[in-house]
Parts: sequence; structure tokens; C-alpha cells
Amino acid sequence: MADAASATTGTTSTSSAAGGTGASVAPTGAPRPARPTRPRALLVTGLVGLVLFALFGLAVLQDVEAPFTQPLDDAWRRLVGASGLDQVSWAVPMAFQLLGELPGAVLTILLIPAWLFVIRRWRSALFFLTAELAGTMVVSQLTKNLVDRPRPADDLANGLFGPLFSVDHGSFPSGHAVSAGILLVAVAAILPPAKRLVWWIVGGVIAAGMIWQRTLINAHWFSDAVFGVIGGASATLVLWWAFSTLLAKDYGKPLFRRRIESPAHEGAS
Repeated sequence: MADAASATTGTTSTSSAAGGTGASVAPTGAPRPARPTRPRALLVTGLVGLVLFALFGLAVLQDVEAPFTQPLDDAWRRLVGASGLDQVSWAVPMAFQLLGELPGAVLTILLIPAWLFVIRRWRSALFFLTAELAGTMVVSQLTKNLVDRPRPADDLANGLFGPLFSVDHGSFPSGHAVSAGILLVAVAAILPPAKRLVWWIVGGVIAAGMIWQRTLINAHWFSDAVFGVIGGASATLVLWWAFSTLLAKDYGKPLFRRRIESPAHEGAS
């Protein structure tokens, strides 16, 4: 009995000592923590969208003057297209116009990534910059040069007008709409999952509004703007999948810096 008690005491002492030093021995055969995986749905959805975008581009190439969507594009233009600057120079259309120009570029390529670096979410900043630059250069500009679809032109006999703002060549895709698609997905990607629903609604309104504005000012055909959003969003979904394990490491960090009180202040209070 004494030997058993002594053995028990010795075992307890050893366990206590191990606990006191913070050491712990994992049970033999215990499962290792699962490695983070990339959500396959992001990749599949993004690739499907890019395939649709590419197929439409190929279809337009077959007849850039009148692709298969031309009847729909013409009907939308008659319904939505404005006839003068006085109809498009109010606050909402101009806000969408500026979002796709220098002010929008400053916001998405400079200010948002810079802020993410400031709050030490450098992985999110890298993703955001990659999405913006890749989408703008590849999805928008490269496709414009390859397809070179003519923009809407004046048709005064039918009361239709061409672009009301200065534009470059190539109607497909709408660069503004591509930027809206990128913004829709890129912002969602840097938000924690619990906070995405509100942004999906706001971002969806921005994307739909951009389609409306680009056709209101006769800068693009309806299909150019719709597939521009699809192309920008789909490319960003693929990049979200590629960056997902890195982005997950940023989700625990606040998007806005919080005021940290000093120990002296805490003691006084």
C-alpha cells in the first residue's frame, strides 16, 4: 500500500511539474490540425464566368458590327440612351463616371491598398492590387484591342446618339463595368464572412448602376457592360481562390485601427 501511494504521489508530482512548466504531451496518434483549403466554388464560378466572357468575345468577333445580341442592344439603347449632356450631368451618373476614371483609380489602386498596409493587412493589399491591375490590363484593355467592337454611333434619323463623353476605341468590354465587377468581388474577399451580406447588396447596386450609366451616356452597348461586369467579377473570383489561404490570415485583424489605451490610463480609470 505504501509503495502504491508513493508511486501515485510520484506520478502526481511529475504531472504537476509538467503542467507548471506549460509542457504538454500530445496523445499518440492525435489528428493534426487541418490545413486551410481553397474554396473550390470560387474557382469553378470564376472559370465559368471567364468562359462565358471569352465565348461572348469570340461571338462578337464573328461580326463586330452586328453580333447576335445586337437586337437587344438596340432595344436597350432606344429605351435608356440619353440625347444630351443635360440628361446625364447630374450627381448619380457623374459619380459612376468618375468611379471608372482617375478618382476611382486613386481609390482602388492607391488609397484602399495603402490603408490595408497601414492596418497590417498586407496580404489583403497585395490581393486587391493584383485584382485591380490584372482585371484592368487583361480583362479590359487586352480584350478591347483584340475584339475592337465599334461603339454606338449617332443615328439622328432614329433619334439616337453616340457617346456623350470622350471615349477611346473598343466598346467591348466596358472598362468601367469591368472595374465595377472587380470592386464587387475584391471588397467582399477582404471582408470577414459574417460582414459580406451588406456589401454584396451594395456592390450589386454599384454593378447594376454602372451598367445603366454606361448605356445612358451611349458609351457602350448593353451587352458590353453586362459582360464587362461578368469578366471583372469572374477574374477576381479566380484570384480570390488563389489568395484565399493568405486572406484567411488577415480576417482576424480589424479593418479600422482601434484606439489602444495606455496602461497608466487604464490604472487611473
